[in-house]
Amino acid sequence: MNSRAIVIVLDSVGIGGAEDAHLYGDEGSNTLKNTAAAVGGLNLPNLARLGLGNLDDLPGVKAVEDAAGSFGVMQEKSKGKDTTTGHWEMMGIYLDKPFPTYPHGFPAGLIAEFERQIDNKTLGNTVASGTVIIQELGPEHIKTGYPIVYTSADSVFQIAAHEAVIPLEKLYEYCRIARRLLTGKHGVGRVIARPFVGETGNFVRTPNRHDFSLEPGPNVLDGIVKAGLQVIGVGKIKDIFAGRGVTESYSTRNNADGIKRILQVMKEDFNGLVFANLIDFDQLYGHRNNPSGYAAALEEFDRSLPAIMETMGKNDLLIITADHGCDPTTPSTDHSREHVPLLAYGPEMKAGINLGKRSSFADLGLTVADHLGVKTDDIAGQSFYEQLRG
Repeated sequence: MNSRAIVIVLDSVGIGGAEDAHLYGDEGSNTLKNTAAAVGGLNLPNLARLGLGNLDDLPGVKAVEDAAGSFGVMQEKSKGKDTTTGHWEMMGIYLDKPFPTYPHGFPAGLIAEFERQIDNKTLGNTVASGTVIIQELGPEHIKTGYPIVYTSADSVFQIAAHEAVIPLEKLYEYCRIARRLLTGKHGVGRVIARPFVGETGNFVRTPNRHDFSLEPGPNVLDGIVKAGLQVIGVGKIKDIFAGRGVTESYSTRNNADGIKRILQVMKEDFNGLVFANLIDFDQLYGHRNNPSGYAAALEEFDRSLPAIMETMGKNDLLIITADHGCDPTTPSTDHSREHVPLLAYGPEMKAGINLGKRSSFADLGLTVADHLGVKTDDIAGQSFYEQLRG
């Protein structure tokens, strides 16, 4: 039977400030621990069985002596604390400089050129919460037909538009134009389409979000595809990698949809990697400072774990991790520079191995490559596959 790998990224589920968290203003952030404390303890028996409680003192999540999986944490080597940086580093891409951010909005000249190319004016050009700015500027947007441009503490150029005012395909085309403009020193990590619907006072974002990322350089996904294997993206993986190294992709509406798709793909006869991102933790609860919602999403995922594990073949490897933090209990609504959990399980793998603190997210990608028998000579990092194999 073929060896397969399943990597599930719990978007923003960090587990404590990284060693350089002070450089990002994130001292004290611990997404998992602080969320657990805020709700009086988390009920995550299946993640605990894999060793999650062995990583930190998490209220409600007990440490176990006979963990069914192996466990550790990873420290990000690249500069930054965003989705693109985290996922890219997992596949062996390091960023010496963080993607540019715009705490005072985008330069006037850049906005003017964007308006010229889309043949339309814009609203906003400010740092804002996406759910707030559509309430504030939605009525004017509907009256004028001008798209709403805004950013956040992350390296993003976001364009919001009511689906009845600017149809999805036109909004996506606006994003493609912005993506072509935003290169070089203005090469933001992502341009994001943020469609919404509703009426004044009750605008709501739809699941038709679409991310337009910079194209990454050579990475582990390239090696997997070159070896003739599949890379199946679930969620926004294809967007994060601008389609590079992804042979098949399934977009998802929410975590439940993502979990359902992961299970469907695992039941199919594929050979290679399933790479999934579950976004609700970050998008719905971390950025909204909603610890109860965050906890409920964690418990929802935990309930799905037995089905995922039971669907695995004997030669499969499952890795569960995160790309950064987004602590819903701190005053900030932005990402946090945190370590991320690392849980690994396979029916034929050794269990109970303490994988320690990995010095790079790239250790994950190299481990996947080793499991799949793929060469990665040019990727820095250290695989922990031999520890799993024993």
